[in-house]
Amino acid sequence: MAESAESRKIRHLRESELFSSCSAPELEIIAKNSSFLDLKQGSPIFSLGDEGKSLFIVERGEVVISKPDNENRMIEIARFVRGDCFGELDMLTGLPRSASAAADTDASLLVFPKKGMLFREMLEKYPEVSARILHKFIMQISGRIRKANSLVKENSPLVQELSRQVYRDKLTGLYNKIWLEENLKDILLKLTDRDNLSIIMLKPDNFKAINDAHGHEAGDHALRIISRELSSFIPEEAVLVRYMGNELAVVLPGFGREAALGMAKKIMTFMHEMDLSEAAGGSPFLLSVSFGIANWPEHASDSEELILCAHELPLIGRGRGGNIILFPEDRDSNG
Repeated sequence: MAESAESRKIRHLRESELFSSCSAPELEIIAKNSSFLDLKQGSPIFSLGDEGKSLFIVERGEVVISKPDNENRMIEIARFVRGDCFGELDMLTGLPRSASAAADTDASLLVFPKKGMLFREMLEKYPEVSARILHKFIMQISGRIRKANSLVKENSPLVQELSRQVYRDKLTGLYNKIWLEENLKDILLKLTDRDNLSIIMLKPDNFKAINDAHGHEAGDHALRIISRELSSFIPEEAVLVRYMGNELAVVLPGFGREAALGMAKKIMTFMHEMDLSEAAGGSPFLLSVSFGIANWPEHASDSEELILCAHELPLIGRGRGGNIILFPEDRDSNG
């Protein structure tokens, strides 16, 4: 049975270094928004100065990258063969191509995104998948930068902008779930056996009432207010994260059990007194909030377990009437 075009794309993506670690659902989305380009020997792929809209992966044949020298003679600067990827940096920046590319033999390329689509449109249409793809791009590009000792550094505006898109929540500007899951692991690795770290997960019990009464735009507005005010309230060393929906996380390095409980109580009081009338059509609106607290190393041995321990608790608290602070050991208690 002949291989379908989509299966061929997925197989080729999986064989490429750039996309080899993508999950099956991610590969399906990338394949859906890619297309094959068959070329005869000598056919141009792009020219110096063209807009960088896509990246290319060589499926078959060879591609030569050329650039003019000081005397304006075209010289070969790179050659790509099966599995190699090129053009990704120009695609990410949207800058004009700094070189020309042509097929040195009959060739077949996989083009992503396909003609008529921009990568920024992918970001909007598939934000979670695109964020993961962007992160992989950053890691790959950073590695190439280090190996090549390029003038483009990891703290360059380009890499900073890519990091912002990957790790920042678009609505609130806070760090997002991806940042927490990837960075908490590194933070814990730097702690000693004598150190503590706590994570507080908090979720409004009655947030749905704002959406039901005033619409989802009001809910978004309320979440922006909460994020702004809470960012100013928490300690300087703490990190506020929009984890999922209206659930927020506060990472507290150096906070043991009692210190984290004290901070949760302060946040609860602060949020009860928060003015959300601007989001609620001018009417007073009092938040009821439930909290979950997990501590390292008391409740978990790694970052994934620590997040999971705290994440479950606010919903349990809401189910018990709300306005409650729970630790993992309180999960099965009725008290």
